[in-house]
Amino acid sequence: MSTVEFYNKIDIVTGPLNSFAYNLTKSTEDAQDLFQETAFRALTNKEKFRPGTNFKAWMFTIMKNIFINNYRKKVKANTIIDSTENMFYLNSGKTAIHNLASSNMLMDELTGMIDSLDDAIKVPFMMHYEGFKYQEIADELELPLGTVKSRIFFARKALKAAIKANYGDYETVRERISA
Repeated sequence: MSTVEFYNKIDIVTGPLNSFAYNLTKSTEDAQDLFQETAFRALTNKEKFRPGTNFKAWMFTIMKNIFINNYRKKVKANTIIDSTENMFYLNSGKTAIHNLASSNMLMDELTGMIDSLDDAIKVPFMMHYEGFKYQEIADELELPLGTVKSRIFFARKALKAAIKANYGDYETVRERISA
């Protein structure tokens, strides 16, 4: 069989091969890769095709075998070999532990920002944060109610500015803390 005849036979089975490749992979890109590899293997092994036999079946067999070999490679790549004495890694299960390290670090940084505030605005702010009402704070600190409210306002404003300076958008940081 000449090379031109071989290419013509490949052109004839291109449609069904592409459909079969998509059925195997369920992905357009993977199907195209599988088809290309099948065509390449067929071209490099064209002397192994015996004229008078079913060319389409030969191509489908090549494609199926390539798919199976690739699948087996992927399965082997995902296999975990545990060489620990008691097979700790394999027996540890799929339990994921939620780590709060990033939110803890963020809270530490926010606490540092609060600590850097002037005591005149920090003390009323912290009392309000701890649940004291404005009037209770005013009575405790022996300050007018309006002064307590304004100092808490200025503390919030200073913290928002510090957060924006360090992290950017205030809402983004608030979402990180609540997550």
